[in-house]
Amino acid sequence: MIYLELPPQPHPLVSYLRVGRLLHWSLILFLLESWFYWVQFEASLEQFSFFWVFFWFGCFLFSFVHIFLVIMDGWSRFQNYKRAKDLLFIHGFNSKIADMYKVSKCQRNAAFVAAEELGYKNEIMNYYHSKGIKWFHYVPYFMTQDPLFLFRNYFWERTFLEKVYVPKFDYRSLHQERAI
Repeated sequence: MIYLELPPQPHPLVSYLRVGRLLHWSLILFLLESWFYWVQFEASLEQFSFFWVFFWFGCFLFSFVHIFLVIMDGWSRFQNYKRAKDLLFIHGFNSKIADMYKVSKCQRNAAFVAAEELGYKNEIMNYYHSKGIKWFHYVPYFMTQDPLFLFRNYFWERTFLEKVYVPKFDYRSLHQERAI
């Protein structure tokens, strides 16, 4: 991509919120869920019904743990976004780059936001459409292909523990230089 063609670039916080919008909504839901389950757990303690104490505490733990998983997943998707944006900026739209991020809805969203910010919105939408990927494909493909995915390192590393990626370019500065 030529610097002169670079569209206006949003603040990184805006990009972070756009990349993880599904995850941020999930975070809000898990916070509300955890609060609800905790209230139910406290009420069951007063009645001291072992079944209900165990049930509501289990529900609370499930929801509470997901708060941290969603936060880590959002952070990992932002690392994917930064890497995808650099790759798209250096090489232009390339199907190999898009393939790296087609595994899950959240990863596709990271690549989609990166492509959109660089002016490749139509190319990436058409590519994913040509691969048969629909807007409602939320469940990551590896979950249906490998039922034991929870016991695989690639799942934990790729989903929650993505390494920090430092962008190679300051896109906002590049856009401002173009405007001068």
